[in-house]
Amino acid sequence: MKKYNKKQSGFMKFLDSIEKAGNALPHPATLFAILALLVAILSFITYHFSISAIHPTTGEKVIPFNLVSGDGLSWIYISVTKNFVMFPPFGIVLVAMVGIGVAEGSGLIEALIRQSVIKAPSRLVTPIIVAAGIISHLASSVGYVVLIPLGAMVFMAFKRHPIAGLSAAFVGVSGGFGANFLIGSIDPILSGLSESAAKLILPEITINPAVNFYFMFVSACMIVFVGTFVTEKIVEPRLGIWNSSQNDEIILPTIQEKRGLIYAGVAAFIIGLLFLVLVIPENGLLRGTGRITNGPFFKGLITAILVFFFIPGLVYGITTGKIKNDRDVISLVTTAMKGIAPYIVLVFFASQFVFWFRESRLGIILAIKGAALIKSSGMSGVMLILIFILFSGILNMFMGSASAKWAIMAPVFVPMFMLSGYHPALTQAAFRIGDSVTNIITPMMSYFALILTYVNKYDKDAGIGTMISIMLPYTVFLSFIWTLLLVVWYLLGIPLGPGGPLHM
Repeated sequence: MKKYNKKQSGFMKFLDSIEKAGNALPHPATLFAILALLVAILSFITYHFSISAIHPTTGEKVIPFNLVSGDGLSWIYISVTKNFVMFPPFGIVLVAMVGIGVAEGSGLIEALIRQSVIKAPSRLVTPIIVAAGIISHLASSVGYVVLIPLGAMVFMAFKRHPIAGLSAAFVGVSGGFGANFLIGSIDPILSGLSESAAKLILPEITINPAVNFYFMFVSACMIVFVGTFVTEKIVEPRLGIWNSSQNDEIILPTIQEKRGLIYAGVAAFIIGLLFLVLVIPENGLLRGTGRITNGPFFKGLITAILVFFFIPGLVYGITTGKIKNDRDVISLVTTAMKGIAPYIVLVFFASQFVFWFRESRLGIILAIKGAALIKSSGMSGVMLILIFILFSGILNMFMGSASAKWAIMAPVFVPMFMLSGYHPALTQAAFRIGDSVTNIITPMMSYFALILTYVNKYDKDAGIGTMISIMLPYTVFLSFIWTLLLVVWYLLGIPLGPGGPLHM
């Protein structure tokens, strides 16, 4: 593993100790296998001690599913393949790599970065990458699959440590998940769940998807600032100078490469125009009915990513002579797939852990029990907001899906906050903070294994300890400043968004 530039501050020593302890653990794949076995043991213990909870929405009794029982072992035996294949990021990554493999292997992405480096002001690179990560929320998983590895490549082109660029993109994509400059796909999902919960108290209430927009827009600006500060003042100094043969002087694109970039740009423009024709008109083939974000285009967005990388990459490769026939194309895709072989192995074990934990129902029981504990505390005002954000952040370490968590938490906390005089918009905003800031340090996050694979490209010895020690400063700073922002917002009495007051 590369030697980090060790600072003597207490915080840096603390991060070093986390990294050392984390990397002393077994290989991540082995660790996920061990965690899966621990889940099975915990399911046995909680089942036999009759630990259960009442689901706040359905009113049904939730009991642990004993994975060590006859039914449990049968489910494990039957589900191994299904868990692996159905792991959320797995298929997306494989499909995207077909297009990205051609674009990267043909040299298109490298040429684009070199061309951009010539003109881009270096001081804006970090905030642009963080901001791009936040905007990528509009496009589902594209940030994880495309932007995060691209952030590493951009930093390396600027002679900066690629893992710092990767972390800057990661904090925008995942740490800032709850914020955005526009209304994203998660907004209607959360507002719908909030409205259903609020109707338990006020049947005529409506919660629109933009109910947190003002606060989330300002939050997005804050995340760009914090992400840039932590990257440049903490993460990069700790990582030290990147020493690599790839870090030589930037070679200007040749005439042939410039021609390839122009032709690839034309191809990308035509593809973009074609998708607009298929999505924008009322009778567009990929528009669907209702919201465009709920239509076929966004549901199959990974296909658009595949096409958007594959065709320009193909055009660039043919123009520059990198691609001469179909065998060259298949070779580029094959090489790309070989590069993610460690990820595929890691996913096998990670998927078993995630699905065993979900099937055991331990996460749901933990959420319900924790919510009941906070509800019985009798807290209100700023203290209630702080405790709720902390609880959401801790729970996010065990349950990855924002909508799944909110489906459980909203029926408890939205009415609870309403009866205390607070509008559902405030409850939802507080949840989104806690649900975001710990995304970047929890192995339960679906894309954690993929991010670790990206890190291993530049540091083959990096493990979970390395990942957490790099991303923990972002969690600490974001948790403090984002929470402080909401508290100040609350004290000033500013509406959180259209139709989103603080109080009932």
